[in-house]
Amino acid sequence: MKRLYLIRHAKSDWSDLSQSDFERGLNKRGKRNIIRMANALKEMGIKPDLIISSSAKRAKKTAKGLAKNLGYDHDMMLLDTLYMCEPQEWMETIHHIPEKYQSVFIIGHNPEITDVVNMLIDDYIDNIPTLGIIGFDVAAKKWEKFERQHAKFKFFIYPKMYH
Repeated sequence: MKRLYLIRHAKSDWSDLSQSDFERGLNKRGKRNIIRMANALKEMGIKPDLIISSSAKRAKKTAKGLAKNLGYDHDMMLLDTLYMCEPQEWMETIHHIPEKYQSVFIIGHNPEITDVVNMLIDDYIDNIPTLGIIGFDVAAKKWEKFERQHAKFKFFIYPKMYH
């Protein structure tokens, strides 16, 4: 069974207003929450065999932090196309996942991640908070064939659940 985890980046740093949005890093709370959420994923027995992330600094740092804390030591795919994109770009990213990968993290931004999740679930989530993680079992045999009906919602977790 394929598994897909859609993850919003950790809390970003707004202290340097001269930085471009793309170059904003993480604040202290964001860095702490990476460890908190990695521990939650470990407790659930979740470890990716591929991490795909927006190439924006805060998403990339989130990806690297989760990778380090989960013992993931493979290459990551960093995509400019996941920054300030339409939900369809997320779907295209999923469709292009190489078939050898069964458990995939995709790390990106709001509002796109909330829009994509709401396209895939029967319920409605108003807002996915920073480092919110939504897990799906994927019933599609091939990533390229993935559609809404293949996404079986499993969980929605976020840092405030683990304080």
